[in-house]
Amino acid sequence: MSLFNIGQAAKASGISTKMIRHYESVGLLPPASRTFAGYRQYSEKDIHTLSFIRHSRYLGFSIKQIEELLSLWQDPHRPSSKVKELANAHVEALNQKIQSLMSIKSELQKLVHCCHGDDRPECPILEQLALNQTKGIS
Repeated sequence: MSLFNIGQAAKASGISTKMIRHYESVGLLPPASRTFAGYRQYSEKDIHTLSFIRHSRYLGFSIKQIEELLSLWQDPHRPSSKVKELANAHVEALNQKIQSLMSIKSELQKLVHCCHGDDRPECPILEQLALNQTKGIS
């Protein structure tokens, strides 16, 4: 079994050494074994766990959600119905985030359209911005 020092673990997992220490402190990653000189050593399983954490954080999962997923993932007797229920809840949360981002994208596209060459006097986004700015002044 290969062992990695913290720098190698950071490189292999794509997570900074600072965040690896943080994930250890909050209990997402079990404390690393130590060499006789006190250096941290990480196993391949730890690297997989770190990669899982990185991908989960990228998707917007909270530390608590990741903790729940990890405990299910690491439990050899995990009930498949619980895993499916939890996965469905996370998928629904991601879908809501995607819809929100698509709405923001649409509004930004309208803003770009209004600001670049759309010389119609009735640009709703610019009117709203002007209205908000005058409210802030008065």
